[in-house]
Amino acid sequence: MTKFHVLTLFPEMVLGCLNESITGRAVRNGIIDVKATNIRDFSENKHGHVDDYPYGGGAGMVMRPEPVYRAYRSAACEMEGEIRVIYLTPQGRLFNQKMAEELSKVPNLIFLCGHYEGVDERVLDRIVTDHVSVGDYVLTGGELPAMVMIDAISRKIPGVLGNDSSSEIETFYDNLLEYPQYTRPEVFEGESVPEVLLSGHHANIDKWRREKSLERTYDKRPELLADARLSEADRRYLERYIEEKQRQA
Repeated sequence: MTKFHVLTLFPEMVLGCLNESITGRAVRNGIIDVKATNIRDFSENKHGHVDDYPYGGGAGMVMRPEPVYRAYRSAACEMEGEIRVIYLTPQGRLFNQKMAEELSKVPNLIFLCGHYEGVDERVLDRIVTDHVSVGDYVLTGGELPAMVMIDAISRKIPGVLGNDSSSEIETFYDNLLEYPQYTRPEVFEGESVPEVLLSGHHANIDKWRREKSLERTYDKRPELLADARLSEADRRYLERYIEEKQRQA
Protein backbone atom coordinates (compact mmCIF):
# COMPACT_ATOMS: atom_id res chain seq x y z
CA MET A 1 0.00 0.00 0.00
CA THR A 2 1.28 3.46 -0.92
CA LYS A 3 1.07 5.93 1.95
CA PHE A 4 0.51 9.66 1.45
CA HIS A 5 0.85 11.89 4.51
CA VAL A 6 0.26 15.64 4.32
CA LEU A 7 1.69 18.01 6.95
CA THR A 8 -0.58 21.02 6.88
CA LEU A 9 -2.37 23.75 8.82
CA PHE A 10 -5.66 22.72 7.17
CA PRO A 11 -6.10 18.92 7.33
CA GLU A 12 -9.85 19.08 6.73
CA MET A 13 -9.26 20.84 3.41
CA VAL A 14 -6.93 18.06 2.26
CA LEU A 15 -8.94 15.08 3.47
CA GLY A 16 -12.23 16.55 2.28
CA CYS A 17 -10.92 16.50 -1.27
CA LEU A 18 -8.83 13.32 -1.33
CA ASN A 19 -11.47 11.15 0.32
CA GLU A 20 -13.77 11.72 -2.65
CA SER A 21 -13.86 10.40 -6.22
CA ILE A 22 -11.11 8.03 -7.47
CA THR A 23 -8.64 8.66 -4.64
CA GLY A 24 -11.39 8.19 -2.06
CA ARG A 25 -12.38 4.86 -3.61
CA ALA A 26 -8.73 3.75 -3.59
CA VAL A 27 -8.50 4.62 0.10
CA ARG A 28 -11.65 2.63 0.89
CA ASN A 29 -10.32 -0.32 -1.13
CA GLY A 30 -7.05 -0.30 0.79
CA ILE A 31 -4.89 0.49 -2.27
CA ILE A 32 -3.58 3.80 -0.92
CA ASP A 33 -3.57 5.43 2.49
CA VAL A 34 -4.07 9.19 2.85
CA LYS A 35 -3.53 11.00 6.13
CA ALA A 36 -3.17 14.63 7.13
CA THR A 37 -1.47 15.94 10.25
CA ASN A 38 -2.21 19.37 11.67
CA ILE A 39 1.17 21.00 12.33
CA ARG A 40 -0.50 23.16 14.99
CA ASP A 41 -0.96 20.03 17.12
CA PHE A 42 2.82 20.00 17.60
CA SER A 43 3.12 23.61 18.72
CA GLU A 44 4.18 24.29 22.30
CA ASN A 45 2.35 27.60 22.16
CA LYS A 46 -0.94 27.45 24.08
CA HIS A 47 -2.68 29.19 21.18
CA GLY A 48 -1.28 26.77 18.61
CA HIS A 49 0.87 29.39 16.89
CA VAL A 50 3.46 27.93 14.54
CA ASP A 51 4.90 31.13 13.03
CA ASP A 52 7.20 33.93 14.15
CA TYR A 53 8.89 37.06 12.82
CA PRO A 54 11.82 36.52 10.44
CA TYR A 55 15.34 37.23 11.66
CA GLY A 56 16.79 40.18 9.79
CA GLY A 57 13.40 41.83 9.43
CA GLY A 58 11.04 41.90 6.50
CA ALA A 59 7.36 41.50 5.81
CA GLY A 60 5.31 38.52 6.90
CA MET A 61 5.91 35.59 9.19
CA VAL A 62 7.89 32.34 8.91
CA MET A 63 6.86 28.87 10.09
CA ARG A 64 8.95 27.77 13.07
CA PRO A 65 11.12 24.65 12.69
CA GLU A 66 10.15 22.81 15.90
CA PRO A 67 6.45 22.03 15.22
CA VAL A 68 7.23 21.14 11.59
CA TYR A 69 9.98 18.75 12.67
CA ARG A 70 7.83 17.11 15.35
CA ALA A 71 4.96 16.67 12.87
CA TYR A 72 7.37 15.06 10.41
CA ARG A 73 8.75 12.68 13.05
CA SER A 74 5.20 11.67 14.04
CA ALA A 75 4.33 10.84 10.42
CA ALA A 76 7.62 9.10 9.59
CA CYS A 77 7.50 6.80 12.61
CA GLU A 78 4.39 5.14 11.12
CA MET A 79 6.17 4.32 7.85
CA GLU A 80 8.43 1.48 6.76
CA GLY A 81 10.77 1.55 3.79
CA GLU A 82 11.79 4.48 1.61
CA ILE A 83 10.35 7.89 2.52
CA ARG A 84 10.41 10.95 0.27
CA VAL A 85 9.54 14.29 1.86
CA ILE A 86 8.20 16.82 -0.66
CA TYR A 87 8.14 20.52 0.10
CA LEU A 88 5.71 22.40 -2.15
CA THR A 89 7.40 25.60 -3.31
CA PRO A 90 7.55 27.68 -6.52
CA GLN A 91 11.34 27.40 -6.20
CA GLY A 92 11.19 23.64 -6.74
CA ARG A 93 11.51 21.32 -9.73
CA LEU A 94 8.45 21.50 -11.97
CA PHE A 95 6.03 18.63 -11.42
CA ASN A 96 5.13 16.63 -14.54
CA GLN A 97 3.87 13.21 -15.61
CA LYS A 98 7.35 11.70 -15.55
CA MET A 99 7.76 12.71 -11.91
CA ALA A 100 4.29 11.35 -11.10
CA GLU A 101 5.32 7.96 -12.52
CA GLU A 102 8.61 8.05 -10.59
CA LEU A 103 6.94 8.91 -7.27
CA SER A 104 4.20 6.31 -7.76
CA LYS A 105 6.87 3.66 -7.11
CA VAL A 106 7.82 5.16 -3.70
CA PRO A 107 5.96 3.50 -0.79
CA ASN A 108 5.86 6.53 1.51
CA LEU A 109 5.39 10.17 0.51
CA ILE A 110 5.19 13.04 3.00
CA PHE A 111 4.06 16.43 1.70
CA LEU A 112 5.01 19.56 3.65
CA CYS A 113 2.64 22.46 3.00
CA GLY A 114 4.18 25.82 3.79
CA HIS A 115 2.35 29.06 4.61
CA TYR A 116 3.13 32.71 5.33
CA GLU A 117 6.58 33.62 3.95
CA GLY A 118 7.75 30.02 4.06
CA VAL A 119 9.38 27.58 6.49
CA ASP A 120 12.56 27.96 8.54
CA GLU A 121 15.40 26.79 6.28
CA ARG A 122 16.98 24.62 8.97
CA VAL A 123 14.10 22.16 9.12
CA LEU A 124 13.86 22.07 5.32
CA ASP A 125 17.54 21.14 5.13
CA ARG A 126 17.01 18.42 7.72
CA ILE A 127 13.94 16.61 6.40
CA VAL A 128 13.11 17.56 2.77
CA THR A 129 14.25 15.29 -0.06
CA ASP A 130 12.40 17.02 -2.94
CA HIS A 131 11.48 20.66 -3.57
CA VAL A 132 8.60 20.61 -6.08
CA SER A 133 6.55 23.27 -7.87
CA VAL A 134 3.27 22.83 -9.74
CA GLY A 135 3.78 26.02 -11.73
CA ASP A 136 5.42 29.41 -11.91
CA TYR A 137 2.95 31.23 -9.69
CA VAL A 138 2.43 31.77 -5.95
CA LEU A 139 -0.42 30.18 -3.98
CA THR A 140 -1.58 30.83 -0.43
CA GLY A 141 -0.25 27.49 0.77
CA GLY A 142 0.94 24.07 -0.28
CA GLU A 143 -2.35 22.22 0.14
CA LEU A 144 -3.65 22.59 -3.41
CA PRO A 145 -0.31 21.53 -4.97
CA ALA A 146 -0.14 18.54 -2.60
CA MET A 147 -3.63 17.44 -3.65
CA VAL A 148 -2.77 17.86 -7.32
CA MET A 149 0.34 15.73 -6.90
CA ILE A 150 -1.39 13.00 -4.90
CA ASP A 151 -4.16 12.76 -7.49
CA ALA A 152 -1.69 12.49 -10.38
CA ILE A 153 0.62 10.05 -8.57
CA SER A 154 -2.17 7.78 -7.34
CA ARG A 155 -3.47 7.33 -10.92
CA LYS A 156 -0.22 5.51 -11.75
CA ILE A 157 -0.59 3.04 -8.86
CA PRO A 158 -2.00 -0.32 -10.02
CA GLY A 159 -5.65 -0.79 -9.06
CA VAL A 160 -6.46 2.85 -8.36
CA LEU A 161 -8.24 3.45 -11.68
CA GLY A 162 -9.92 0.04 -11.71
CA ASN A 163 -9.04 -0.35 -15.40
CA ASP A 164 -5.26 0.01 -15.38
CA SER A 165 -5.14 0.43 -19.15
CA SER A 166 -6.86 3.81 -18.73
CA SER A 167 -3.68 5.47 -17.49
CA GLU A 168 -1.70 4.06 -20.41
CA ILE A 169 -3.67 5.83 -23.13
CA GLU A 170 -4.40 9.21 -21.56
CA THR A 171 -2.65 12.55 -22.05
CA PHE A 172 1.17 12.39 -21.93
CA TYR A 173 1.32 8.71 -22.88
CA ASP A 174 4.49 8.60 -25.04
CA ASN A 175 4.73 12.32 -24.11
CA LEU A 176 1.85 13.09 -26.48
CA LEU A 177 -1.52 14.71 -25.84
CA GLU A 178 -4.54 12.45 -25.90
CA TYR A 179 -6.64 12.09 -29.05
CA PRO A 180 -10.22 13.53 -29.18
CA GLN A 181 -12.96 11.51 -27.49
CA TYR A 182 -16.60 11.09 -28.57
CA THR A 183 -19.74 9.44 -27.18
CA ARG A 184 -23.49 9.40 -27.90
CA PRO A 185 -25.36 10.93 -29.62
CA GLU A 186 -23.85 10.06 -32.98
CA VAL A 187 -24.86 13.50 -34.30
CA PHE A 188 -24.76 16.60 -32.09
CA GLU A 189 -25.82 20.03 -33.40
CA GLY A 190 -25.30 18.76 -36.93
CA GLU A 191 -21.78 17.45 -36.27
CA SER A 192 -21.18 13.70 -36.61
CA VAL A 193 -18.75 11.45 -34.80
CA PRO A 194 -15.76 10.70 -37.11
CA GLU A 195 -16.75 7.81 -39.36
CA VAL A 196 -13.67 5.72 -38.54
CA LEU A 197 -14.80 5.42 -34.90
CA LEU A 198 -18.06 3.82 -36.05
CA SER A 199 -16.36 1.34 -38.37
CA GLY A 200 -15.44 -1.31 -35.81
CA HIS A 201 -12.05 -1.65 -37.55
CA HIS A 202 -9.70 -1.51 -34.55
CA ALA A 203 -6.48 -1.15 -36.53
CA ASN A 204 -7.88 1.86 -38.40
CA ILE A 205 -9.21 3.33 -35.15
CA ASP A 206 -5.81 2.96 -33.47
CA LYS A 207 -4.10 4.58 -36.46
CA TRP A 208 -6.58 7.50 -36.46
CA ARG A 209 -6.13 8.04 -32.72
CA ARG A 210 -2.34 8.04 -32.98
CA GLU A 211 -2.44 10.55 -35.83
CA LYS A 212 -4.81 12.82 -33.90
CA SER A 213 -2.50 12.67 -30.87
CA LEU A 214 0.40 13.74 -33.05
CA GLU A 215 -1.63 16.57 -34.61
CA ARG A 216 -2.96 17.80 -31.26
CA THR A 217 0.50 17.77 -29.67
CA TYR A 218 2.01 19.71 -32.57
CA ASP A 219 -0.85 22.25 -32.52
CA LYS A 220 -1.11 22.76 -28.74
CA ARG A 221 2.15 21.67 -27.06
CA PRO A 222 4.84 21.31 -29.76
CA GLU A 223 7.64 21.39 -27.16
CA LEU A 224 6.53 17.94 -25.98
CA LEU A 225 7.56 16.38 -29.28
CA ALA A 226 11.25 16.80 -28.43
CA ASP A 227 10.94 14.02 -25.83
CA ALA A 228 8.11 12.03 -27.41
CA ARG A 229 8.54 8.35 -28.27
CA LEU A 230 7.96 8.44 -32.02
CA SER A 231 8.14 5.65 -34.56
CA GLU A 232 9.38 6.22 -38.09
CA ALA A 233 5.75 6.15 -39.25
CA ASP A 234 4.93 8.84 -36.65
CA ARG A 235 7.75 11.04 -37.92
CA ARG A 236 6.66 10.68 -41.55
CA TYR A 237 3.06 11.52 -40.67
CA LEU A 238 4.14 14.58 -38.69
CA GLU A 239 6.28 15.82 -41.58
CA ARG A 240 3.32 15.56 -43.95
CA TYR A 241 1.00 17.24 -41.42
CA ILE A 242 3.40 20.12 -40.81
CA GLU A 243 3.94 20.64 -44.55
CA GLU A 244 0.18 20.77 -45.08
CA LYS A 245 -0.24 23.26 -42.22
CA GLN A 246 2.47 25.48 -43.70
CA ARG A 247 0.83 25.40 -47.12
CA GLN A 248 -2.48 26.47 -45.60
CA ALA A 249 -0.89 29.29 -43.58
